[in-house]
Amino acid sequence: MDSFSLSGRDFTTELVFSASRSSGPGGQNVNKVSTKMELRFHVVNSALLSEDEKKLLMEKLGSRINKEGELVMVSQSERTQLKNKETVIEKFYALLTKALKPRKKRKPTRPTAAAREKRLEGKRMNAQKKEQRSKPSP
Repeated sequence: MDSFSLSGRDFTTELVFSASRSSGPGGQNVNKVSTKMELRFHVVNSALLSEDEKKLLMEKLGSRINKEGELVMVSQSERTQLKNKETVIEKFYALLTKALKPRKKRKPTRPTAAAREKRLEGKRMNAQKKEQRSKPSP
């Protein structure tokens, strides 16, 4: 599979933000100020992603994408709207980078001769131990 890269692409034009009241830190401020930031990114309609990338994101992030094809992320860990917006953008880019990173091929390995011998010796010891438990024949 191709390797995908986010470098040189600015997704800010395709991101939609909304603010609401947070349940996070902020004391009495929580009840008055909308500091929770919600980021919405429409994967299917994105002009910056290729069809292969969209398909890969739908596969890997399927549980995080709603029926409309939007990836929804939330941040409410900070006390200010701006900090939460920065945090959710960082989380978004980290998630996209991780999802688009190609999976490493597994190289099949074989056990060494010493490991095989050690395993067989262990089996022999176990068999001997069980043999000693049986009743002696008359």
